[in-house]
Amino acid sequence: MITTLDQIVDRVKGTHIKRLSVAAAEDPHTIEAVGRAVKEKLVHATLTGDKEAIRKVADAAKVDTGLFEIVHEPDKAKALSLAIGKVRSGEADFLMKGLLDSSLYIRGIIDKEKGLLPPGKLLSHVTVLQVPAWKKLIICGDVAVIPAPDLEAKIAILNYAIAVAHKLGIDRPKAVLLSAVEKVNPKMPSTTEAAIIAKMADRGQIKGAVVDGPLALDIAFSEESARIKGVDSPVAGDADILIFPNIESGNIFFKASTYLAKGELGAVVTGATCPCVLTSRGDSDETKFYSIALASLLT
Repeated sequence: MITTLDQIVDRVKGTHIKRLSVAAAEDPHTIEAVGRAVKEKLVHATLTGDKEAIRKVADAAKVDTGLFEIVHEPDKAKALSLAIGKVRSGEADFLMKGLLDSSLYIRGIIDKEKGLLPPGKLLSHVTVLQVPAWKKLIICGDVAVIPAPDLEAKIAILNYAIAVAHKLGIDRPKAVLLSAVEKVNPKMPSTTEAAIIAKMADRGQIKGAVVDGPLALDIAFSEESARIKGVDSPVAGDADILIFPNIESGNIFFKASTYLAKGELGAVVTGATCPCVLTSRGDSDETKFYSIALASLLT
């Protein structure tokens, strides 16, 4: 079982080298991360974007542009289209966002004619988070793409997270459907939806994980809290997966974990024909490197 982000990197090394297509690559942290991934033989990379800007950024970051193929296209929307086209044509295995608005990136992926989203599929964001205070990786969904997931969307988010957990070698991940309380309250839709999904899992409609909810965050990480509250749960104090009630709670959790608890992460968008690396433009080169490694593992 993989329990750290570095172990993801180690697992990918020595396997078939994947081909990465980067859209609008004129971003220093992106170029640093991709350069490291190429040097460590995780990927071969094609960068689309303004060639001169890419070279200037790479020079400033002391990254050799000879590591990449560069396709010149200064218009960001067109650069994205070219990068997606590499995946659609089979010339690349997965996609990565560079200096590009996330909304534009998502629109390109879900474009019905030229995108990467199969009909009937839902796009969702999966974050794999490493926090020093916790014994293993935490798989989080959805903290960046779906603002207010309904019951159907939460089921999809959970299934994507379970699939990622399996790729990390966790055969029966423990998934927590989060809310503010442990009791079902009709005035709090997140509790009723969590209870429905947990019962679906009990009856085999959701497979490959131990699922429980609604549960508050303390139950996910503390058996003592569960005992004090009188909550009997098979996932108490041993969470692998956190499913958030909405994007606000998920986004706040993962940013608090990184900025206050010194966490590190890798993140991808799932549901498309390939993993699509989606990190913030302000994320570190380390986060972007781990995201490339995660996407390589999932490809």
